[in-house]
Amino acid sequence: MNERKLAVQVNPEDNVASIFAQVSAGDTVEVMARDGSIDPIPVHEDIPYGHKVALRDIAVGETVRKYGESIGIATKEIKRGDYVHVHNLDSARARGDWKE
Repeated sequence: MNERKLAVQVNPEDNVASIFAQVSAGDTVEVMARDGSIDPIPVHEDIPYGHKVALRDIAVGETVRKYGESIGIATKEIKRGDYVHVHNLDSARARGDWKE
């Protein structure tokens, strides 16, 4: 029996979800929204437990949202199913040059 790979989208505005299992490239993550709906997303790369997966394509310069809050801006094109972390995300906190 295959282990379910789960992630949670806390806020409908979120464009990333937190993963609750180690996932590997080619796995499908079941993303559960607050309304109970599940969106299966194939992942393109390994993602460690507790890290983030993109729920949709995110453009360079676009705000990345988790828990309904801005966690930064995309520094590279991010595709649905990509790992979202410091390699493609820059924190917007305490920056005087960025406004949402």
